[in-house]
Amino acid sequence: MTDDLLDATDHEILGLLREDARRTLSDIAGRVTLSTAAVKRRIDRLRETGVITGFTVQVDHAKLGWGIEAFTELRFVGNTKVAEILRTTTRMPEAQAVFTIAGDPDALVWLRVRDMAHLQATIDEIRRHHQVTGTKTLIALESWARGS
Repeated sequence: MTDDLLDATDHEILGLLREDARRTLSDIAGRVTLSTAAVKRRIDRLRETGVITGFTVQVDHAKLGWGIEAFTELRFVGNTKVAEILRTTTRMPEAQAVFTIAGDPDALVWLRVRDMAHLQATIDEIRRHHQVTGTKTLIALESWARGS
């Protein structure tokens, strides 16, 4: 389903669910001026077509002791396959997301760690991978993200 197949009401429903995925169907219906049944049909259609891929919970990682976020650029040996780039960090609990990139660097890894010593150990672990030729790490001071 492409964006041109979604109408303004579908986008409004998606926006409401991004704000609060636990919002009731009747609350959504009242805000978009449809019946509860019509909202349910639309949400079911959005799920069936893959526009909505799931529902998640937002966690305050700082309260769990993992409050430092960093982004590490990775550079690899020239013949490294994309699948190998992904395998380098996806098994690490510190890795929140890995993005392979066309150009320099080869990948960007979003990390979440407990403290600076934990960050250093994580970077050291990444650097031990035999195909990593270089890293550059940026520490996030504050963040904001649009709901996905």
